[in-house]
Amino acid sequence: MTLFNKILIANRGEIAIRVMRTCRELGIPTVAVYSEADKNALHVRYADEAYCVGTAASSDSYLRQDRILEVIKKTSVDAVHPGYGFLSENATFARLLRENGITLIGPSPESMDMMGDKIRSKQAVEKYGVPLVPGINDAITDDTAALQIAKQVGFPVLVKASAGGGGKGMRVVYAENEFAQAVQTARSEARSAFGDDSVFIEKYVSGPRHIEFQIMADTHGNMCHLFERECSIQRRHQKLVEEAPSAVLTPELRNRMGEAAVNVAKACNYSGAGTVEFLLGDDGNFYFLEMNTRLQVEHPVTECITGLDLVKEQIRVAAGLPLNFTQESLKMSGHAVELRVCAEDPRNNFLPSVGTLTDYAIPKGPGVRVDDCMEPGMEIPIFYDNMISKLIAWGGDRETAIARLIRAIDEYSITGIETTLEFGKFVLNHPDFRAGNFDTHFIAKHYNPEEQTGEMFSSVEQSAAAMAAVAFFQGAKSTVDTTSVSESGSAWFKNRKSYYA
Repeated sequence: MTLFNKILIANRGEIAIRVMRTCRELGIPTVAVYSEADKNALHVRYADEAYCVGTAASSDSYLRQDRILEVIKKTSVDAVHPGYGFLSENATFARLLRENGITLIGPSPESMDMMGDKIRSKQAVEKYGVPLVPGINDAITDDTAALQIAKQVGFPVLVKASAGGGGKGMRVVYAENEFAQAVQTARSEARSAFGDDSVFIEKYVSGPRHIEFQIMADTHGNMCHLFERECSIQRRHQKLVEEAPSAVLTPELRNRMGEAAVNVAKACNYSGAGTVEFLLGDDGNFYFLEMNTRLQVEHPVTECITGLDLVKEQIRVAAGLPLNFTQESLKMSGHAVELRVCAEDPRNNFLPSVGTLTDYAIPKGPGVRVDDCMEPGMEIPIFYDNMISKLIAWGGDRETAIARLIRAIDEYSITGIETTLEFGKFVLNHPDFRAGNFDTHFIAKHYNPEEQTGEMFSSVEQSAAAMAAVAFFQGAKSTVDTTSVSESGSAWFKNRKSYYA
């Protein structure tokens, strides 16, 4: 059976190549789109056909739905894979494809709309008995009434934007006298970042761990979870280290959270691959956070422990085929850990590192996987996300997987820029990580650059890093598709969420 005649990948970098590889295995020709900045990129060379859709800025290329549709019509494409970021959760784009008879390899625009709004999604999943963090699940319209509810819930509480993510429009409020200002600030930031100043409040979960469940569903009513991933090692609410399975979930808790995740998918009549994210408190209670209606950056760790190709499953489901597995047939095998190798300097508050890869050689050997799109001599583009690669290691148990990932980090050769490689090694060697005793505050609690390097930046290095950051930010203002600046003052970090999460 021919699944599709030709698939366009509406993305760039490693995820574009990742999707193209599965298409090649399935015998499906691929079409790449690219910006002028990416004319020599590997995904352009790997595809069967490639077409330029605009200048470097994502707003003038990868986000141009009209130009992408022109390429679709020109090349007789019958399906589009959006990867993650860019247009992957854009319901308008999904409707545009549907109106033109093109299959989106992803969920329906209706599912995107529902899960893309935190308030609507919470209201929907509550009907299925999915645990929610105590608080207000409606937009705050009366600040005085909201304060009374916050007092009933008990401080600290979170004020959160309904429409966004990545930490934008989010404030922790520890006391009553901070509440009004926090609501005002969160609204302003949400309006600037997402064009929607709706905010709500919920209880701040103590010692939170970020646990997410991979979902696969077809159009025949079959829904399964593919177990969990732990994504608690984060900076600025952005994931850096992910693993599957979690080191702390018992079989009983896994079953309960998995059932809740499937119910979230039912609540929005989901089809395709999606991720249901939960917060797990230090009291053992878990709460629905959000659903990402697309493939995740960290999907390889799930592939490692299940033996499934999630992109292949996405394509099969989009072609109308039923899932070829059941919940009962799915089994976990071993353990996998992923490090996001990013062009940024952990020693200097994870600021972006701009430069050219003078040397680039990936690690190999048993249990090691590298999803990348780089080669020696390439420059790190300032226009898009700065993730260089995903470095994944699998082992028969967690200890083996960690040991393999450390070995792979040691073998990974990248010069010309700063990266998160050594930071990853710091995390993997930390006794609390080894013991599974950590939460989303791991970096704030444990990471000290002196522990990694033995000495802090010299004043010369600090000045050089600051100059590079300033140069980046000045260049980014005219090229990166941003509408607000985060707490860090960096347009870069705002744009990161719009690409990878």
